[in-house]
Amino acid sequence: MKNIILITQFIFICYFTYSQSDINIKKDSAVFKDYQPGYYENSILRDVLNIEQKTIPHSTKKYFVADYSNQKFPVDLSEYKTYWHNNPVSQGNTGTCWCFSATSFFETEIFRTTGQKIKLSEAYTFYWEYVERAIDFVKTRGKTFIAQGSEAKAVINIWEKYGIVPYSEYTGLIDGRKHHHHDLMFDKIKQYLEHIKETEQWNEKTVTTTVKSILNKYLGEPPSKILVDGNYITPVEFLNKNLKLKLNEYFSFMSLKKERYFEKHELIEPDNWRHDKDYYNIPLDDYFKLITETIEKGYTISICGDVSEPGLDKINEITKIPSFDIPSEYIDEDARQFRLSNYTTTDDHCLHIVGYSVYNDEYWFLIKDSGSRAFDGPNKGYMFYHEDYIRLKMMNILVHVDPARPVLDKIIK
Repeated sequence: MKNIILITQFIFICYFTYSQSDINIKKDSAVFKDYQPGYYENSILRDVLNIEQKTIPHSTKKYFVADYSNQKFPVDLSEYKTYWHNNPVSQGNTGTCWCFSATSFFETEIFRTTGQKIKLSEAYTFYWEYVERAIDFVKTRGKTFIAQGSEAKAVINIWEKYGIVPYSEYTGLIDGRKHHHHDLMFDKIKQYLEHIKETEQWNEKTVTTTVKSILNKYLGEPPSKILVDGNYITPVEFLNKNLKLKLNEYFSFMSLKKERYFEKHELIEPDNWRHDKDYYNIPLDDYFKLITETIEKGYTISICGDVSEPGLDKINEITKIPSFDIPSEYIDEDARQFRLSNYTTTDDHCLHIVGYSVYNDEYWFLIKDSGSRAFDGPNKGYMFYHEDYIRLKMMNILVHVDPARPVLDKIIK
């Protein structure tokens, strides 16, 4: 009888404890919000259309977003350990986040290694990226994926071949523009390349010359030499002698369960049009550890992934995984790969991690973001990302070799 009573008491305690813990779990909710004009409409679109009217036509659709109104998060810049970086800048109405992210990353690296505070030209890089894409289009006989997007690693490829120049030497903004706008320019390039494919006029020199003429019309012609300390030097000389960047010291990492770990693989993604296979694939725990150790050791990170989620609240500048998507404790390699495999995680935006904070024993990352949504909140050009979002939705990173050595030692024998 005594044993039966003890067993009954044990079952009751277990049930009560489970019920209480279940009740105490913080569950996120979501709301439908009316779309309100933001930085895109009031600044970028106004500049693009060159109009002065007070209101601009915009979507009347509601959007689904997590409701964080009754929760507290670290959204004060003073709560973060940060590293020097240039002020956030908008990428305008373009798909060139990859260039803005990686350029900002390398500006910080230049300061870290030389102490120079310099603003570099994003336009110079994406000018030559468009040219390289057109060249590859000819070589592959029209199989190259043509779009505005690319990967952060593309900046290394362009700089190694063409160098780089300061922003003051080449802005890519003409006719008084304040924001980049590539739609018309890109449409002309794409239409021209489609014509080349249809007519099979695979003349690389002609195609290159024509694409450059389109770019020159909309961006201006980039300089072949710049004046530095009284001498004219090439962009390649400026990169090597003045900026002193060693581009071979930067490595890309990803975490895909479908591929073998501790090997290099191709990042299978349309914007990786070069089919670059130099992405080191590592387990998720190692991937996240590399991110935290890199930022804690004083380095910043260029990071790319998916930002099309209801957990991104542009007004409150919060980006996290809400519990109605997946509870935190269930975020693992399988949950990550599941979203990659069914394409609910895609590589649609690149960012620059410039700081971090540990809040309630969890990592939060200060993100410098060139996208228009990041300019809708009070901290213009910044967002605050929770660690769960990084683990589940961010696909690849670009970092300096030094903080990555423990991981690379497992791969490079």
